[in-house]
Amino acid sequence: MPSCAHSVFLHERQQSQSRSWRQRLEQQGSQGQGRRAGEKRPQLRAQAERTEVLRSCSSPVFSRVLAIEYFFEEKQPLQFHVFDAEDGATSPSSDTFLGSTECTLGQIVSQTKVTKPLLLKNGKTAGKSTITIVAEEVSGTNDYVQLTFRAHKLDNKDLFSKSDPFMEIYKTNGDQNDQLVWRTEVVKNNLNPSWEPFRLSLHSLCSCDIHRPLKFLVYDYDSSGKHDFIGEFTSTFKEMQEGTANPGQEMQWDCINPKYRDKKKNYKSSGMVVLAQCTVEKVHTFLDYIMGGCQISFTVAIDFTASNGDPRSSQSLHCLSPRQPNHYLQALRTVGGICQDYDSDKRFPAFGFGARIPPNFEVSHDFAINFDPENPECEEISGVIASYRRCLPQIQLYGPTNVAPIINRVAEPAQREQSTGQATKYSVLLVLTDGVVSDMAETRAAIVRASRLPMSIIIVGVGNADFSDMRLLDGDDGPLRCPKGVAAARDIVQFVPFRDFKDAAPSALAKCVLAEVPRQVVEYYASQGISPGAPRPSTPAVTPSPSP
Repeated sequence: MPSCAHSVFLHERQQSQSRSWRQRLEQQGSQGQGRRAGEKRPQLRAQAERTEVLRSCSSPVFSRVLAIEYFFEEKQPLQFHVFDAEDGATSPSSDTFLGSTECTLGQIVSQTKVTKPLLLKNGKTAGKSTITIVAEEVSGTNDYVQLTFRAHKLDNKDLFSKSDPFMEIYKTNGDQNDQLVWRTEVVKNNLNPSWEPFRLSLHSLCSCDIHRPLKFLVYDYDSSGKHDFIGEFTSTFKEMQEGTANPGQEMQWDCINPKYRDKKKNYKSSGMVVLAQCTVEKVHTFLDYIMGGCQISFTVAIDFTASNGDPRSSQSLHCLSPRQPNHYLQALRTVGGICQDYDSDKRFPAFGFGARIPPNFEVSHDFAINFDPENPECEEISGVIASYRRCLPQIQLYGPTNVAPIINRVAEPAQREQSTGQATKYSVLLVLTDGVVSDMAETRAAIVRASRLPMSIIIVGVGNADFSDMRLLDGDDGPLRCPKGVAAARDIVQFVPFRDFKDAAPSALAKCVLAEVPRQVVEYYASQGISPGAPRPSTPAVTPSPSP
């Protein structure tokens, strides 16, 4: 096979959010074929993952781990496409297709190791080329390791220049096979290289087993792909930690070439490799914060502006039909039903905006829908729904659609929480609205201020209005800025139009609107340097009462 550069693209048709599995790709075999004259490129699904490119190698072993979410109750078809990468190409469309294969994630998980032939577009095998996929379940640890290596006095393998050294790290798996976990960059023409620091999860490095053997191999890079072996040594993560435990402390190993050691009487080593840095970083997850006592404080804000239509009309978005709950009620049930699981007392403040309220029927943009301004909380989501039903006949729908007042109101307790410096309560505001925001400038300013607080905002658009402004608030197209030009510290708004989910299962809406909240929680506390509390002892679960 001619000299080539390989990369693998992984495509999947379904996304899932359950247990994680890691997959390692290993293409084996000595032959592969490029695209034949006139042969069409296969139609690719959305690209999920991509390996690194390995040059001048017909049997590449890819070091990059591909993380795929595993969902037991769903069939997850996967496609693996192998390409000969062209210089400077940034997508597979510019590369030469070598072959592909299909299987399901379930097959990989159940067998742990799958080897399949690579097929061309016409369904024929691509010579003797195969691809091997190995699956390994990810453990619960979130530790990352920062490592820095250098070497000195390495053997010179080149005649007219010095060696171009790089190093590979392998871990020994349960089947006693070595698995590549990292490959450093090549340092040109240098017998005393200092490789760039790199960061690996503890799982990738040693499967979270600090006693697992690690093998380090040092090579002199050759453009032909036939790299010259310089030497090797072994260690464990525990040994590496202990050897660098004190500030400024380093650890070193003799780099041994077994052939030289066995043949040369006076052989000592082929150089020295030094570990200059070995630090462990704990990356906390949403679950860490929840299990550490962080509560999700859920607040509801409902749009009662006149654009919703007269509630007595069947065309109104607030129509209380005995046959089917309106979209406001559906959103409350699906989204609130999930959020209440993370709140210990199951009591939720619920407000309305854009209505004239009794007794004086003045317009309010942050009134308690239970009409108790001293205690706007409702018992569980069922209590919010009951208060909504009782409130609707007593108010006059009016306007305008001002959202800033309710954002500022929820931001007050969030600001008090911020001052504690602890991860105890994170506020989530659910805004249900049917139209365009009237106080856009004030709302943008309120969101920018709230972005620096432990707070997220979920907006569900009800009805068929133009929600262009809402998408601007979402910040997916770039950081949201207030009228004075100050950018939000982080993206805290998630907007979803209900109409996109009216024919879907109720869980689909909740899954979409709550998708970004875990990331936003972690992002906030990490930015403040706040770690989770200690895991709480188990307590009997509180089962919410059914929604009316």
